[in-house]
Amino acid sequence: MHIIELVGRIFLSSLFLIEGVGKLFAQEQVITYMEDYGVPGILFVPAAVVEILFPLLLIVGYKTRLSAIVLAAFTILLAVIFHTDFSNQMQLTQFLKNFAIAGGFLIIFVYGSNKYSIDYMLKSKQK
Repeated sequence: MHIIELVGRIFLSSLFLIEGVGKLFAQEQVITYMEDYGVPGILFVPAAVVEILFPLLLIVGYKTRLSAIVLAAFTILLAVIFHTDFSNQMQLTQFLKNFAIAGGFLIIFVYGSNKYSIDYMLKSKQK
């Protein structure tokens, strides 16, 4: 079952990792999109860091709980900022999808990572 937990971390993280890297190649368009929603363009770099760094940490299982709570908060924030036009069915779906993903991150936050993680390896060496 430990491998399933690893696969779950990879599945949840892959969306953010792929999108984060993609944003690096479309910086101007992403900043324009952010600014259209009232988000200052200067937040592009911190957002890209969150979308690349924390998924990588989650995949390898290092600082797993911290990474999970950061990504949960980030995902909820994105839903609230970018997906609140509930008259548009697609926006409602995106909003709910973000909350479902955040739920997955919250479960990881509560339980941490298991056998296939750097956290587990470091914890085992301390005993």
